[in-house]
Amino acid sequence: MEFAEIFNETNMVAFLLLFFRFAALFIAVPIFDHKNIPINIKAVMAFFFTVFFYGSMPPLDIPINLPTIVVAILGEFMLGLSVGIVLQLAYNVITFAGGQISYMMGFSMASAIDPQSGISMPIISQFLSLIALMTLFALNLHHWILLFVAHTLQTIPLGGFVMSHDLFHYIMHVTTKMFLVGFMIAFPVIALSWLADVIFGMLMKTMPQFNLLVIGFPIKIMVAFVVLIATLTATMLIVKGQVQEAFNMLETFF
Repeated sequence: MEFAEIFNETNMVAFLLLFFRFAALFIAVPIFDHKNIPINIKAVMAFFFTVFFYGSMPPLDIPINLPTIVVAILGEFMLGLSVGIVLQLAYNVITFAGGQISYMMGFSMASAIDPQSGISMPIISQFLSLIALMTLFALNLHHWILLFVAHTLQTIPLGGFVMSHDLFHYIMHVTTKMFLVGFMIAFPVIALSWLADVIFGMLMKTMPQFNLLVIGFPIKIMVAFVVLIATLTATMLIVKGQVQEAFNMLETFF
């Protein structure tokens, strides 16, 4: 009888909603959303963590009927997507900065398929994105996500997520901040590239035989790489701060 009670409809619905909460997070959150992770592996991970966290889940407190379950599943997806959007915007700061740096270096046409997102991206953006991904692993972001789920189980009941206006306004704020911080990261390379353009322009005026394509562009690329390497540690610290700030804000919304 006790074994049969485990598989009653309330427990099964609660298990299903918890599974969708993990599945939505694994689809949208950095690290877990990597395109090289097959979807069946993500499903197995979501099932495993659902079984692991099921014992710490509070009792389900929603009516058991089809419309309510459908709305609850959509709410769980909205929860995962909201968290994923906030963290992705904090992480995509480095991608935007890499695009600006690639443009100033003349590498805007040198793009390839990014293994993480599955889209075409400048190679500098890919390089910085992979370094930032290793930084997130060093920060144990994957552990933070699991702790965050444990926190939401106590603060947001299954099927009870409603997106607030404060969260929506914060997403708009983070979107604006992504461009500002990304430009701040790329500014050293941009500034020196502009300075190099001014110097090369002066040289071409005083020395008409100066070949900008043969001499100027390699020097400009070399200077950009030197600045990029010199500021790489500071760049990763900025990305780390952005992700940590995003997590701290998530705790206030959930």
